Amino acid sequence: MDSNPIYRDVRHSIDVRADDLLGRMTLDEKLAQLGGTWSTGLMGDGGSLNETRAREKLQHGIGHVTRIGGASVLRPHETAALCNEIQRFLRQHTRLGIPAIVHEESCAGYLARDATCFPQAIGMAATWSPDLVEAVGQVIRDQMRASGSHQTLAPVLDIARDARWGRTEETFGEDPYLVAQLGMAYIRGVQGPDLRRGIVATAKHFLGYSATEGGMNWAPSHLGRRELLEVYAAPFAAAIHGAHVASVMNSYSEIDGVPVGASKEILDDLLRGTLGFTGVVVSDYFTIATLAQYHRVAADESEAARMGLEAGIDIELPALHCYGSPLRAAIEAGRVPMELVDRSVRRVLQMKFDLGLFDDPYVDPKLAPALFGTPEDLCLARHVAQKSLVLLKNDGEILPLQKDVGPIAILGPHASSVRLLQGDYHYPSHLEIMFGEITEGDMSPRPAGQINLGMHFPPTVTIADAIRAAVGAATEVRVARGCDVVDPSTAGFAEAAAAARGAQVAVVVLGEKSGLSQGCTSGESVDRAELGFSGVQQQFLEAVVATGTPTVLVVVSGRPLALPWAAEHVAAILYSWVPGQEGGSAIAEALFGDTEPGGRLPISLPRNVGQVPVFYGHKPSGGRSHWKGKYADSPSEPLYAFGHGLGYTRFEYSDLQASPTRVRADGELSIGVTVRNTGKRTGDEIVQLYLHDVVATVTRPVMELKGSARVTLKPEESKRVTFGVALSQMAFLGRHGRWIIEPGTLEVMVGSSSVDVRLRGEVEIDGGPQEVDPYAVFTTRIEVA
Repeated sequence: MDSNPIYRDVRHSIDVRADDLLGRMTLDEKLAQLGGTWSTGLMGDGGSLNETRAREKLQHGIGHVTRIGGASVLRPHETAALCNEIQRFLRQHTRLGIPAIVHEESCAGYLARDATCFPQAIGMAATWSPDLVEAVGQVIRDQMRASGSHQTLAPVLDIARDARWGRTEETFGEDPYLVAQLGMAYIRGVQGPDLRRGIVATAKHFLGYSATEGGMNWAPSHLGRRELLEVYAAPFAAAIHGAHVASVMNSYSEIDGVPVGASKEILDDLLRGTLGFTGVVVSDYFTIATLAQYHRVAADESEAARMGLEAGIDIELPALHCYGSPLRAAIEAGRVPMELVDRSVRRVLQMKFDLGLFDDPYVDPKLAPALFGTPEDLCLARHVAQKSLVLLKNDGEILPLQKDVGPIAILGPHASSVRLLQGDYHYPSHLEIMFGEITEGDMSPRPAGQINLGMHFPPTVTIADAIRAAVGAATEVRVARGCDVVDPSTAGFAEAAAAARGAQVAVVVLGEKSGLSQGCTSGESVDRAELGFSGVQQQFLEAVVATGTPTVLVVVSGRPLALPWAAEHVAAILYSWVPGQEGGSAIAEALFGDTEPGGRLPISLPRNVGQVPVFYGHKPSGGRSHWKGKYADSPSEPLYAFGHGLGYTRFEYSDLQASPTRVRADGELSIGVTVRNTGKRTGDEIVQLYLHDVVATVTRPVMELKGSARVTLKPEESKRVTFGVALSQMAFLGRHGRWIIEPGTLEVMVGSSSVDVRLRGEVEIDGGPQEVDPYAVFTTRIEVA
């Protein structure tokens, strides 16, 4: 081989270098780039590289190394050292020296030991704050890069409208506009301005993964083309054009009888053709094999490999399987042309050049620890948790509590639990998959070779301990677990009821156990047929309320639960989602008024599971039963609607102005409103702009979120919020399949939630139907003065 081949010469362009390298590769070397290998299969004792295993698995190189941080108990400097060993082996002991991409998970922070544990994605969505989400992405980028990683399999851009689906907690909620804004912010934070110093973000799961039969994971999705494009594809279009996302992952589900993993129509024609994506498509884990084993559209793994490659899946994750010898067999039999292989290999190589791996694939392990657990990152995690809390109800203004209140009873399975503050894609949940259930607080010695999992949680204060710290030693705090999340035992009811009797207030902390292992009630493949509290938690809540003590309910759940009894019988409800390592402190601060729970619902909370899917942006014939309106046994409206959330102060809206009053399809609409804090405390209001195309040639949603602004106001302070909306943001697929704007009336609504509209107005769209570019503008301009 040349002593200085073109592909190693930085003086040449990336295109020239990639072409040169591709021309030098054998078929074995090409196929190796189309898959991954588990990091655990390369490790020896102590987490170092086992060269015997490396020579077996990496002899021709490899595309990806799968999850070092997320599949081990290595600390950041140890992860970085192993990454270096793998890259050094590839450079020195393979013919072409092609480096590997190390990928990880980071839905709620880098999923690895010692990494910052932020609120789960649905909690970040409740902040309605793209700036905070981008800041989280920046921390993820810094921590992953320092550890030697290059790609994260996040963010989740699925539109979540069926709360039965266990992965709801990984999403940014039900609305395409909000999901797009938060998704773009996450991608900007993770990727940064230059991939040579950034992390490849992976928008997933393309497409329609969250809209499945019965809310069940991997089930078919029944979506028409218009809904697929206008709703479910919208955040991906924003990620591609607005944030330049570098990678996309497929959905496991099928659409119209074709699994997405085998659908050229979805992954090539739509994703690359219509939406203009030019990056790398990675398979969700085991997707290619499922074409034969699960969906039964391929006779064997060789045919499955052909289907996946033809559809446009460039890399098989987590490990090279169908794209290995089965794909080789298909190539040798003439069923797969080399042009398809070269197309995907070139995309993989391009990404590695973009990341700068050919020039320097190494990191300094000594620098990694300094980027983990910093005061700034923990402060951000707490700030996001604070801003994510949604106060659903506050009768009699029972909240905030006084710090000298007493006695106070802290009850429920989540009150003293660290584990239950963690989501399915937080590090502890994945430890359970590998090593079994974690015993909290267990720091006892272990025999040689055994791992004490209790020591691997991120530093976390429980809700009960945080409340103890908030009230001080003079206030009596009574703590009782009362019941389990799923266990049917009521043995703890009596102790908890005794603690509640005579207390000034009972704080009951209930919800779900999020994860992927047995005993969890939320998370990937943990779908539910009912949406109330699991186990005997509902009976426990009723037993506490029956004591007559004023009750505050704190919910820890990544999905919207149906809580009609609680909404009627408890004094206050605080939704904390899955708040991560700073969640306990954030909840205590909100309960006692040190901070305000100013979050808003990114997803509607149903009254019962029979309403699902229930969401605000339904069509005119949706959301009701003609002609009675409601169900025979239930109202049709959600219990708490999208955008809802209370605070500890009140806001007044005035002076709505929309101009011009007549606007063309290629124009911009300016909508201004004045918001004033009429209460006695500083607080956050999330001003929400909704638009409605009153009459159109195809049915349009009754309202569409097209802008929001989180505004902090002191008592009696006013601010003017102005939204600049490009009219192309209201484009829809007309009867002939083109994106158009039609003339007519556009209703303008501004308010505090989708059901709390304070001001309304109208403007007229002039001119005939006009075809527009739906991918020109994704974000409404916001000015606050």
